[in-house]
Amino acid sequence: MTYDYLVISTSLNPESNSRIMAKLVFGELAKKDKVKFIDLKDYPLPICDGDSCYADKNVQGMQALIGNARCVLLAAPVYNFYLSAAAKNLIELTGRAWTDKLVGFLCAAGGRSSYMSVMSVANSLMLDFRSLIIPRFVYADGSSFQAGQITDADLQKRIIELADTARRLIAVAGPVSVS
Repeated sequence: MTYDYLVISTSLNPESNSRIMAKLVFGELAKKDKVKFIDLKDYPLPICDGDSCYADKNVQGMQALIGNARCVLLAAPVYNFYLSAAAKNLIELTGRAWTDKLVGFLCAAGGRSSYMSVMSVANSLMLDFRSLIIPRFVYADGSSFQAGQITDADLQKRIIELADTARRLIAVAGPVSVS
């Protein structure tokens, strides 16, 4: 099955702020579009070993989901000034499925200093797979959340703007074949 949008929550933390953002963008897109939500905490993936990991059924399933989406919105926590290991592992396992995809990011971190952490992953996707990176990504620190909810109206607005930007870019791109 093909989707306009695939929203992937890459946090393995049950109280993840990036997952909260992923659910909001999913809900916004689902109002008008064909969208699927995947949560890696419910979709276990092996660690990429460059060998037998690619035969794993969840890896193959994830490759197909990404390959059959026009746009992938990746929600990820930031640890030590970098996207989580689970997010990086997902990309390593699914590689070529990212080719020519429109990709957006929603990142949550404990502090305000890591807002550039997404750039190395974005650059890798652009260079390795010719992904088109949405130039508007969402970054939030812990002060925007309380009791499992987004408490910052500006953050909610930026998440909706990311969804709108993705819609506009897909409309400009027109129909494209999926992998």
